[in-house]
Amino acid sequence: MPKLIHVIGAGLAGLAAAVQLQRRGAQVVLYEAASEAGGRCRSYYDAQLGATLDSGNHMVLSGNTAALNYVRAIGAADELVGPAQPEYRFVDLATQARWTVRMSPGLLPWWIFDANARVPNTGPSDYLTLLPLLFAKPARTVAHTMRCNGPLWDRLLRPLFLAMLNVEPREASAELTGAMVRETLVAGGLACRPLIARNGLSSAFVDPALRLLQHGGAAIRLGSRLQNMVFADTGPARVSALNFADESIALDANQAVVLAVPPDVAQTLVPGLRSPARFAANVSVHFAVEPPFGMAPVTGLLNATADWLFAFEGRVSVTVNAAERLLDTAHEALAKTVWAEVAQAANLPVEPMPAWQVVTEPRAMFAALPDQETLRPGTRTRWNNLMLAGDWTATGLPATIEGAIRSGQKAADTLLNQPMERR
Repeated sequence: MPKLIHVIGAGLAGLAAAVQLQRRGAQVVLYEAASEAGGRCRSYYDAQLGATLDSGNHMVLSGNTAALNYVRAIGAADELVGPAQPEYRFVDLATQARWTVRMSPGLLPWWIFDANARVPNTGPSDYLTLLPLLFAKPARTVAHTMRCNGPLWDRLLRPLFLAMLNVEPREASAELTGAMVRETLVAGGLACRPLIARNGLSSAFVDPALRLLQHGGAAIRLGSRLQNMVFADTGPARVSALNFADESIALDANQAVVLAVPPDVAQTLVPGLRSPARFAANVSVHFAVEPPFGMAPVTGLLNATADWLFAFEGRVSVTVNAAERLLDTAHEALAKTVWAEVAQAANLPVEPMPAWQVVTEPRAMFAALPDQETLRPGTRTRWNNLMLAGDWTATGLPATIEGAIRSGQKAADTLLNQPMERR
């Protein structure tokens, strides 16, 4: 078992790997090219709003076991909050219709037999359309696998799938969609509660992990960009050195590497690595206004520019998934359009528009399409002391917080479970 592990990248995958390694007794050195940890899942102070914002609005489901175990391990379980029961509120801005889907807390889906709990204008038999997803074949889309129309699709499945996949759900990988359905909807209502980070993503996932690592003796080196890796010419296939801008580190037989960087960076460091080449965009719009009393933490929006509305203390935010079409839109025009939708959904006055901020992420995650799924590499590489981590690796899930954390933990466990090299 390697005794010293160099974790390259302090996004969620790297943090999860470092925490898992330390918990299992390994010494950890964590490197991050940026000046702060968290990657695409972090918080920052925005002077324009005078508030702490997240790099993107993220929703975790209570069935995301790796994510929940991770926040418990770092002492941040109370940072994730949501409704006490598995329920989702929706507003259709075109028709003014409002409804709440209330799932049964147990494993059996009794809620689909209750007209007041299920999606309006659906019957119990409509929910059988989900079954083909559980047996989805590789390289097939959701549209090839199940029926993608009708009230159930429009009023529940498409909004949920869009949030999970960040691509048009009809075009998405049926295999990845089925995996999410299996771990949430099929697992019962207690696996479906929507959870958000009440004080920001960094407070829930990043800062407590850094404190835990530092307390356990890990070295954390921010602003350290890995320039290249040296691979041994003779003997076992392994990484023999790491070259940073200011130092070169030779790796002996007791040292190993977890590479937890974005796919384009990984390709420059690992010879012959294949990885997803298409990415999906996210846009978040934040408004400095107190949410109305009783507003749900998460509300789905139909027939709107925005897809999901989030209520935080002192602000409301929206997410636009698969937002490539909006990347060139002027921010002020986008904010005005979205605020009119938020005001309608939350029963707030349209004028004056509160202070706002638009955050775009052109490469928020790899596109969860069938052809991109085939490009995701596994955890192991042909070098026995080098493992890959990241939501873009072959986790069996879309690019989610859950997938990122699982990948980091798997990389850590795979390293520690293999026999130590002989000198």
